[in-house]
Amino acid sequence: MPYQDIIPANPNINDLLTQIRKYYRKEDIDMVRLAYDFAAKAHAGQTRKSGEPYIIHPVATAMILAHMRIDPNIIVAALLHDVPEDTSVTLGEIEKNFGPDIASIIKGITKLGKLKYRGVERYIENLRKMFVAMAEDIRVMIIKFADRVHNLATIDALPPKKRYRIALESLEIYAPIANRLGIGEFKSLLEDLSFPHIYPKEYEKTKSLRDTLISQREAYLHNVMEIIKNELKNSGIKVLNVHGREKALYSLYQKIIRKGGWEHTDKIHDVVAIRIIVEDLADCYAALGIIHKLWRPLKGGIKDYISQPKPNGYKSLHTTVFCIDGQIVEFQIRDKTMHNEAEYGIAAHWHYDERGARLPAKDIFWAKELANIQKNVLEKLSDLNELKIDFFKNRIFVFTPQGDVIDLPEDATPIDFAYNIHTDIGNHCNGAKVNDQLVSLDTPLKSGDVVEIFTDKNRKGPSPDWIKNVKTHLAKSHIKEKLKTEKNTWLKNILPKK
Repeated sequence: MPYQDIIPANPNINDLLTQIRKYYRKEDIDMVRLAYDFAAKAHAGQTRKSGEPYIIHPVATAMILAHMRIDPNIIVAALLHDVPEDTSVTLGEIEKNFGPDIASIIKGITKLGKLKYRGVERYIENLRKMFVAMAEDIRVMIIKFADRVHNLATIDALPPKKRYRIALESLEIYAPIANRLGIGEFKSLLEDLSFPHIYPKEYEKTKSLRDTLISQREAYLHNVMEIIKNELKNSGIKVLNVHGREKALYSLYQKIIRKGGWEHTDKIHDVVAIRIIVEDLADCYAALGIIHKLWRPLKGGIKDYISQPKPNGYKSLHTTVFCIDGQIVEFQIRDKTMHNEAEYGIAAHWHYDERGARLPAKDIFWAKELANIQKNVLEKLSDLNELKIDFFKNRIFVFTPQGDVIDLPEDATPIDFAYNIHTDIGNHCNGAKVNDQLVSLDTPLKSGDVVEIFTDKNRKGPSPDWIKNVKTHLAKSHIKEKLKTEKNTWLKNILPKK
């Protein structure tokens, strides 16, 4: 959803209270009001670079999160998140007034400080802090995302160089982290708000294309939605919502590049997809059957992310069909839980329902584990580009023959897969099968592939050529280490003994 549809210009406490009254209990609303009064007093007299009162920023940050129907403690922490760092009020005073949980969240945000690019080494140290904070309490990152979204939305008050730096960091670091945590809402906002500051010409061209395609198909898609709503209703399927989903601008731009450039935009069929939200899992598949009964699917156009979710937990059924008059339309089908998790990812665990009750928290061990793994990777990194490839690139999920899921960066090879399983398997890797077909070791893997590795115990170690083919920092570091050991052994054997 575009930023301007979520947050009014210069939001105030009344805007925030109007939003949260829809789902908060009275005592929660009172706590939010108290937090606002506390923050407003602490920030009194402070202004932003634009000259606006500083309090607008924490209110906007809280409103972005309120739009996600998030836990009251996160809203309160968002209102107070800059108080200890930018005012004379201490963390102890916040704990005394608002309790240890809220103080703990704000401590995590304060610990991060203001991440600034000051050369690669310093920057990686800051990223390490971010991952440590994420491992300790994922809510810290959720507030940090909202904070960054508002900063991007009001970035025009900054000098051009600073605008570019903040936008680039948001596009290359923050948006991919949001993606890994499954928070589609933040990923799209961060990307689309950064896009015009990094690639202004491409932004205008993409926006113009999307606006044209949407206006051309508006009446057509409305007709398709009415037909499918009636068909689903007549089949006894409870439909919670049917709506058109516009593709985010940066996502559309990336797809244009992947499809071969601007002259191939006719290959893009999901500029507006039709999203169907149903009651439960069984209804998802029933709805898919009804769509296919009405219209013929494209070959290879069905993607079942329910039985095989994406690595970030995304679940949905996608199908692309030849619709009325042979026009191509994409449908996305999911139930309410899948929809909340697709939009809000890990943040859905702090989502409140219409009765003002928090939904049951699910196991978020994977997110903490992710943060711990990345913290350990960061400790060994000195090259930001390696970090971007390992963590920030699009991910694929492939399977061992036993059905275990291995999470790798896009275009990873069987060698990356082998080292991901075990160093010895990587070092002695001699061949690979993908989906029961023998392939070369430099073959790029795709999501859903089943990979089998063959090893040769007589193999001395990796080939030096492998360095050019692997994508993961893990594989590269093990190959370099093994080659270095072999070289040292060889030198030791040929040099005269003293």
